[in-house]
Amino acid sequence: MKLVNIHKQSLILFLTIIGLNSAQAQVYTLQQCIDTAQVHNKNLQMSRNTISIGKQKEQEAKANLIPKIAANADYKYYTNLPYQLMPLSVFGGPEGQFKEVQFGVDHNINANLQVSVTLYNPQVYGAIQTTKIAAELTDIQYLKTEEQIYFEISNLYYNAQILQHQIGFIDSNLVNVDRLLSTIQLLNGQLLAKGTDVNKVKLQKAQLTAQKLTITSKYDQALNGLKYAMGLSIESNIAIESKIQYEMLIEYVSSTMLDMRLSTIQNRLLSSELNTLNKSRFLPSLNLVGTFGTTGFGYDKQPNEFLKFYPIGFAGMQLSYPLFSGTITLRKINQKRLELQNNELQLSLLTDQNDFQVQNAKLQRLVTLKSIETTTEQIELAKSIYYQTVIQQKQGMATLTDILLADNTLREAQQNYLTNIIEYLKADLELKKLTGNLLIKN
Repeated sequence: MKLVNIHKQSLILFLTIIGLNSAQAQVYTLQQCIDTAQVHNKNLQMSRNTISIGKQKEQEAKANLIPKIAANADYKYYTNLPYQLMPLSVFGGPEGQFKEVQFGVDHNINANLQVSVTLYNPQVYGAIQTTKIAAELTDIQYLKTEEQIYFEISNLYYNAQILQHQIGFIDSNLVNVDRLLSTIQLLNGQLLAKGTDVNKVKLQKAQLTAQKLTITSKYDQALNGLKYAMGLSIESNIAIESKIQYEMLIEYVSSTMLDMRLSTIQNRLLSSELNTLNKSRFLPSLNLVGTFGTTGFGYDKQPNEFLKFYPIGFAGMQLSYPLFSGTITLRKINQKRLELQNNELQLSLLTDQNDFQVQNAKLQRLVTLKSIETTTEQIELAKSIYYQTVIQQKQGMATLTDILLADNTLREAQQNYLTNIIEYLKADLELKKLTGNLLIKN
């Protein structure tokens, strides 16, 4: 880790102001911002709830193997008893003739306990395996949410730091403009400078002041975005570190990117669902069933009123074998096979995409690092030219236009430096993400 102090002498005044403001605001490092988001960010809270839901679904699937017990009771009052046809041959009558008869009594009461135990059901065992894989999927999705929050907070933090230093450069430039304005006004009073020269410097100062207001507004917006990503209220008073830290061309050890891990687990999930459909198409279900209870019969007509109960109970096995489902299962199997093919193509696409994105990020990081070194030298050179031009102007060897041009050159070098810093940080952040190192704490 290399600390890069980009404010140098030109930013001393700005850092003093920042230090006074920070005394009343809590200063957060980047890691503290991320740690705060772990606790307060609502997206992460919802993702943790999703993980809990996945675990409950897994337990729900396993609960299908637990014996089920149901209590049943019913009462029937027959206004008309059901009819049965009795063959007359039973009583010695002719064959093929019947007599309608009514059996039973008006009041019927049933109460029983039913027990069922799943001994084997391909859909139940398939669901257990599927929900287990789905729970792994929610774990990876949580990491993806965490990675996205990390990425978002890092970008906001870097942007805020860059805007902070832009304000520092403007403050430094305003000090130079004020000195120049005093000099030009003095020369104008001595009739050694034109009134238009004074106005030009005033215009330069007005432009810098307006630019500072714009960048200050952007800085406040960046802090508000940072507070939102951290899960803090918008009224929270926070500050960030003034020093920008970045790692010098570290070669990250490549590990599987979260998108690839997610696609791999989705492949397993689809394979499990396809396997379950194939089994449910050809394998039977077997349940152990049992009932224990009582049956009551009642009669309310005189002279033989009664209400009597008789025990009933049985235990047995229930076998169910699918013969024909109207091709519904077959269509589902075909759908899963196509989804599986798409998943395999997506994984291959992600692999190819990741390879060239890693190379591009490395190249971008290398180029911007060289540009940082170049623009650092340009800032020092532009400063030297500016101060020399001011001295030459006092000696009558340079014009005000030369000073303003030197000032613009200095500001352009400062802006280029900050642009290269932010581009390097973003490229490094992207490389961490592409190599699966974003969530790894150094």
